[in-house]
Amino acid sequence: MTLKKYNEKRNFKISPEPSGSTRSAKNTKSPLAYVVQKHRATQLHYDLRLEFHGVLLSWAVPKGPSLDPSVKRLAMQVEDHPFGYRTFEGVIPEGEYGGGTVMVWDRGEWVPESPDVEAALQKGDLKFTILGKKLHGSWVLVRTRGWGSKPDKSWLLIKHRDKYSSEKEVTVLKPRSVVSGKLLADIARANGGNVEVAATGDPQKTSPRKTTAATKTPGKQHRK
Repeated sequence: MTLKKYNEKRNFKISPEPSGSTRSAKNTKSPLAYVVQKHRATQLHYDLRLEFHGVLLSWAVPKGPSLDPSVKRLAMQVEDHPFGYRTFEGVIPEGEYGGGTVMVWDRGEWVPESPDVEAALQKGDLKFTILGKKLHGSWVLVRTRGWGSKPDKSWLLIKHRDKYSSEKEVTVLKPRSVVSGKLLADIARANGGNVEVAATGDPQKTSPRKTTAATKTPGKQHRK
């Protein structure tokens, strides 16, 4: 587990992202941290991060997690992130790697169901339990053949069938930060980001349907 790629991609004189190292050895017996960060960069996506060996293993999930076991969500593995990243919520300046607004969408702990995490990662079949504020229960990350120049980085995030599985769209029903209670637009506004772009990652408001003469239900005519 290394943070070399993470550090190489960022200019910490410009980006407010943490440049911290791995989690200290004295704390390694603590529960393993889990976080999902909603990130409106070039496109909206959700970053799943699981603490392991002092860093955060990370996958970018374009459509976000689904509670429906029949839905398989693409999860592209990206560089490990520092342990301190789990609390990062704010704006990465435009022009920087990952430029855009970041929200702590969910957080908590995760428990490996696979007896040997390293072996499971190597095999491409990591089963785990999430103890979050929004996501719960049993999940699995399965590596696929993928495509392009990084076929080994392509995984699928799938919810196992249990009492927490559902057909409800959790990303739509629960769009706010678990830390600040803000939407992406609110975070952008508070940190000097692009509010208009950030707002495209928030639930879109719809105008109430207007009642016109053409849509009214005809009533009975009164006789004179």
